[in-house]
Amino acid sequence: MEFAEPIVAKLREKMARYQEVSTELEDPAIASDPKAFPPLLRERGSLEKAAELGRRLEEMLKRRSEAEELLEAGDDEELCELARMDLDGLDEEEQALDGEIRGALVTEQDDFRSKIIMELRAGTGGDEASLFVGDLLRMYKRHAEGQRWKLEVLEGQGTDVGGYKEVTVAVAGEGAWRQLRFESGGHRVQRVPSTETQGRIHTSAATVAVLAEAEDVDLTIRNEDLRIDTMRAGGAGGQHVNKVESAVRITHLPTGVVVVCQDGKSQQKNKATAMRWLRTRLFEAERERLHQERAEERKSQVGSGDRSARIRTYNWPQNRVTDHRLGANFSLEQVVSGKLDGLLDALAAWDREERIRNL
Repeated sequence: MEFAEPIVAKLREKMARYQEVSTELEDPAIASDPKAFPPLLRERGSLEKAAELGRRLEEMLKRRSEAEELLEAGDDEELCELARMDLDGLDEEEQALDGEIRGALVTEQDDFRSKIIMELRAGTGGDEASLFVGDLLRMYKRHAEGQRWKLEVLEGQGTDVGGYKEVTVAVAGEGAWRQLRFESGGHRVQRVPSTETQGRIHTSAATVAVLAEAEDVDLTIRNEDLRIDTMRAGGAGGQHVNKVESAVRITHLPTGVVVVCQDGKSQQKNKATAMRWLRTRLFEAERERLHQERAEERKSQVGSGDRSARIRTYNWPQNRVTDHRLGANFSLEQVVSGKLDGLLDALAAWDREERIRNL
């Protein structure tokens, strides 16, 4: 078989970048730079598979060229027979390698990130939508426990009925970004609310936004670009609420991005959480600037929280979850209990095929 020239060209481009990064990492000045070294090391790690596949490809192309030269010369029948046997075997090997190469080419550096921040917000549906946000939060908590990830609630705005108007969580663990990035978008629920007296099914919605959490090395935030205000925390309960100025609002002056954190009992903790959230928002803004296609995709996924802008429907009466990207149904009982492996694996396979088609 023949490898598609654009595929070969992209693979060689990644091989060249791997060599370039490896050379940079050997530079003592870079090796001792805490800002430059970690991202380069992470980038090299993401390119290792492509570099190894590139070496295999070059060896395979060389074998094919040598075998074809022997057949063309035709000087020795025994050597020609060996060459024909080698070419027969190469066809199968090349098909397998082509699949591996395509998979490696659609793997991005960000796929290896292990820390994310998720923002869950109630959409249409009032109290029922806020309760649904609570259900989604429990679902992700259970999945995180099953994966042995750490899930931490950074900020939450609760409601009187026990749900959340919005809640922000941090998740850390191997594979967190690869799996949960598919959760970005509108989630719709169809069920009979606990407050419904006539047994009617209601439809409510929530949105989920998933962002790769920024590391300290991903970007630099200058102190002079920040305005930090403190205030008394609002909300229900808590000895610190409305008594001390524990809440923190940070404004990034160059961009106008504002984050507020008040859930922690100390000003210091709230400031650290707010900086963490600010860094991630700025990092996401930079990623969107550099990757407009991804920005458009994220916008269409997250939408406005309206029922029609959905990626998934949770239907309680029919005990099923429908993922509209896959056009497939899954067990509601399993999904809401955090057993998301089957659903997320199917989404990963779908995403891989979409990326390959767009190569």
